[in-house]
Amino acid sequence: MITIWGRLNSHNVKKIAWAAIAMDLPHRRIDMGGAFGFTPEYIALNPNRMIPAIEDGGLVLWESNAILRYLADAYAPQLRSDDAAERAQGDKWMDWQFHFADAQRDAFLGCVRQGKDASDPAVARSAEVSGAMMAILDAELGVRPWLSGQHFGIADIPMGVYVHTFYTLPLTRPDLPHLAAWYARLQRQPGYAETVMIPLT
Repeated sequence: MITIWGRLNSHNVKKIAWAAIAMDLPHRRIDMGGAFGFTPEYIALNPNRMIPAIEDGGLVLWESNAILRYLADAYAPQLRSDDAAERAQGDKWMDWQFHFADAQRDAFLGCVRQGKDASDPAVARSAEVSGAMMAILDAELGVRPWLSGQHFGIADIPMGVYVHTFYTLPLTRPDLPHLAAWYARLQRQPGYAETVMIPLT
C-alpha cells in the first residue's frame, strides 16, 4: 500500500490523492504540513519540509510531478503516452503548471486566506495574469481534448487541480470555452470530485 503524506487542502497533495484514485491504487494518506506541522518522522523522509511525499515499499519520493510520473510508469502506463513527442507535450504542461501557480498565488491567498476581494490590487493583478495564462491553455485545448493527447492522462492532473481553483475563486474570468469544456470533462474523472472539488482553505 502506498502512503501519501500531506494535507488535502494543498494543491500539490490533491494531485497525488486524485491520481491514486484514478489509478485504483490502494493507499492511505497522512495529514502533514500547514496546521498539522511536520513530525520528525516526516522530516527524515523529506528534509525539504514540503508536501507531498510518498512511500512505496522502500521508495521515498517527493516533488509532486515526479511522483505522478513514477506512479503512472509503475502502475498505470495507460495514463502516459508511449509516443515520445506526445509524452513531451504533456510534460511541458505539467511543468508549466508551476508558472501558473505563481501567477494565481496572490488571488488564492488574498481571497481564501486573507479575506480580500477583487478590489485588492494584488488580487486583481493575479486574476488578470492567471486569466491571460489560462487563455494560452484554452488555445491548446482547442487543438486536442486533453493535455495528455487524445485521452485523459497524468499530464491533465496538475492543471486539472488548478483549473478548479480558477473557476471557484470569486473573480471575473475571461470566456474560455475550451477550458470550460475540459473542466467539465475532468469533473467526470474518478477521484476528481472527492479530492479536488473540496472547499478552498
